Amino acid sequence: MRCADCRDSLNAFVDDELDPVGAADVRAHLADCADCRREHRVLADTSALLKDGLVRHAAPDVLKARLRSALAQPNPYEAPARRRRSWIPLVAAGVVVAFASSAITLATVRRQAEPAAANEVLASHLRSLMPGHLTDVASTNQHNVKPWFNGRVDFSPSVPNLDSAGFPLVGGRLDYVGERSVAALVYGRRQHMISVYSWPATAPGNRAPTERDDRGYHLVTWTEGGLTYWAVSDLNRDELREFVRVFTAAH
Repeated sequence: MRCADCRDSLNAFVDDELDPVGAADVRAHLADCADCRREHRVLADTSALLKDGLVRHAAPDVLKARLRSALAQPNPYEAPARRRRSWIPLVAAGVVVAFASSAITLATVRRQAEPAAANEVLASHLRSLMPGHLTDVASTNQHNVKPWFNGRVDFSPSVPNLDSAGFPLVGGRLDYVGERSVAALVYGRRQHMISVYSWPATAPGNRAPTERDDRGYHLVTWTEGGLTYWAVSDLNRDELREFVRVFTAAH
């Protein structure tokens, strides 16, 4: 089985809709292909999130009654024009429900995926503070750090020079969040280290910074220019906010 064939079958495989032979072919391919395994894991995790966390709303009694009444009518293609027009509000209601469900789904996935990303980002930052783990490329020059990521990640990370703002660049490293390669930049502030993670965003548009605290560390996440960012440090909250402000303003 080729990767393209496997990926075409993954949705049906996750939903248990493949016949035994097709399912066996997919399992055999996943055992040998790390890329398809990652894609399968993303689909499986998303499916689990939706099943466990999606808010389900019961249809109002009025809508149920209107649907039952409409279904009891004769074939709409044989009905007068006025009766056919009575279907328009029902179709419109269905469209509204579909859009509302999509919005709820996206919000639910984001709410539940973000804490998982925060845990992984913080764990990565803590590992980096162990001796010899802070950087893969140690340099205060952005023109040394940025090209180092070429071929190591599938996007071009922003590496602004923030020396003048009091946040000198220390270097960068390759890390992993959510089973994908991410760019991790390291900036300093006195004796404090700031890790800035970035990877391609999963949804369009920008998102303003939001904050959270965990085990004495402060984390800020935002989305800009097609990339998701996380900044984490034990630096005080006000200075980390200032760092995020100058970082976003500089690229």
